[in-house]
Amino acid sequence: MSVKAKKHLGQHFLTDEDIAKKIAEALVGTQYDCILEIGPGMGVLTKYLLEKKAKITVMELDSESVSYLQETFPLEHIQLNTTREKFEIIEGDFLKHNLAELFKQEQVAIIGNFPYNISTQIVFKAIEYREFVPEFAGMFQKEVAQRIAEKEGSKVYGILSVLTQAFFDVEYLFTVPPTVFNPPPKVDSGVIRLTRKENYSLPVDEKLFFRVVKTAFNQRRKMLRGSLKSFKLSDTLKEDPIFAMRPEQLSVQEFIKLTEKIAENGI
Repeated sequence: MSVKAKKHLGQHFLTDEDIAKKIAEALVGTQYDCILEIGPGMGVLTKYLLEKKAKITVMELDSESVSYLQETFPLEHIQLNTTREKFEIIEGDFLKHNLAELFKQEQVAIIGNFPYNISTQIVFKAIEYREFVPEFAGMFQKEVAQRIAEKEGSKVYGILSVLTQAFFDVEYLFTVPPTVFNPPPKVDSGVIRLTRKENYSLPVDEKLFFRVVKTAFNQRRKMLRGSLKSFKLSDTLKEDPIFAMRPEQLSVQEFIKLTEKIAENGI
């Protein structure tokens, strides 16, 4: 049995075993109880994850892929040949699941060869459930992976960079060419690792922080005193040197300080 890649699901099946193994090895922590693989497809990464001691859950939206995985990784065989406590295949959409309900109080490492069309949404969901996600690794379109990892001062540094790096340390690991996929995508891919910061709560109001970051980058060419005018900043506050900067010039910590200043202004 084989599975046909479906364009509407953004499927590009990885065919290179060495790269699959390298992605599996990107999870280096031991502070998690379970590993959740998103979009396993034909299981090229799954087989290497099953070598790890943690419980493995794979979540797949494509019913054809689910049937393939059930046939390729029969539960009885896995339980008889390993000391694994649990292996589970879930048919469903990761973006529609409540991770707190699904995994209770477990710490869950997320990994996958992520469909390009929902990869940023997957990251934002990991941020939302960061209390349960100590580590996150996987493959993205290279441009997206670079954007997540980029530091201030770059043209690709933006909302995704700041919001991810506020809660996770990000490492760009390696680039993957299109030739190792079936069908090959039109662009390179990049593998990154996110490790949750020891202190992953903000010293400012989180909703306000998100709003400040998103509003600032919505008009990224403007100085902050212009792009943030919807916050009704006082004339005195606008004289602060930080408001003469553009959003891509600010580090995560400077965005936190900016949020503090706006909060003190009475927003």
